[in-house]
Amino acid sequence: MERKQPSCCKCGGGRSCPHCNGAETIKSGKTNANKQRYYCKKCRQRFITFYTYNAYLPDINRQIILFTKEGLGIHSTARVLSISTTTVLSQIISIAKSIKPPTLVKGRVYEVNEIRTCVGNKKTVIWIVYALDRLTKEVKSFNVGRRTNKTLRCVIRSLELSQAKRICTDRLKNYRYIIHRKIHDIRTYGTNPIERYNLTLRTHLKRLHRRSICFSKSIAVLSAILRIYFYG
Repeated sequence: MERKQPSCCKCGGGRSCPHCNGAETIKSGKTNANKQRYYCKKCRQRFITFYTYNAYLPDINRQIILFTKEGLGIHSTARVLSISTTTVLSQIISIAKSIKPPTLVKGRVYEVNEIRTCVGNKKTVIWIVYALDRLTKEVKSFNVGRRTNKTLRCVIRSLELSQAKRICTDRLKNYRYIIHRKIHDIRTYGTNPIERYNLTLRTHLKRLHRRSICFSKSIAVLSAILRIYFYG
C-alpha cells in the first residue's frame, strides 16, 4: 500500500497571493469571523480567500483611481463599489499620499493658469493654480488656495527650479512680481491650451462645474482628488 506523505498544517494549499501572485503562501491563523488567513512569504502580506466587505478587496484602490479620474463623486463611487463614503474618503487621501509628482524636465515651456471653485459651501471661493507642459500636455505642478502671491509662488518656484525656458500666463498682475521678466510671456493666445484644459477639468470633475450642487467639503479632499487626477 502506498504511504501518503504527511501534510504540513501551515501549508497554504497552493493558493496564490492576490497582491503579488506569489505561490509561497502559508496559513496564518484565523480572523474573528473564523475565516482562514494566509501569509505570503514573498511580499509579506496577509490575505483571506473570501472578503465579506468589499473595501478589503485587493483591487479596490485601482477601481477608486479609475472612478475618480472618470469624474465619479464620493457618493457615486461608494454606491458602485458597495462601500461606505467614509471608506472612500480615507482611501482617496491614502492613495494621493502614495502618488509621487512627475519629474520636471529642464528647458521646457510651461503655461500657468487658475481655475475657480468652492470648498465647504458656495460662498467660500478657492483657486486651483497649476502648470501645464506645452509639449506633453501634462500637469507638472499644482497648488490649492487663495488667489495670492503665496499660492502662485508655490507653482512658479517649482518651474524656476527646473530652469523653464518660458512661462506663459494671462495678464494677472500678480505674475509680474513673482516671475522673472526674461522668461515671462503674456502674449495673446499664449495660454490657449491650458484654457482648453480648464474646460476638460470642469467636464470630468463635477465638483468643478460652474453651476452645480457639487463642491468639495475640504481642501484636503480636493487636493487629493486633483493629485489622483493629474498624476495617478
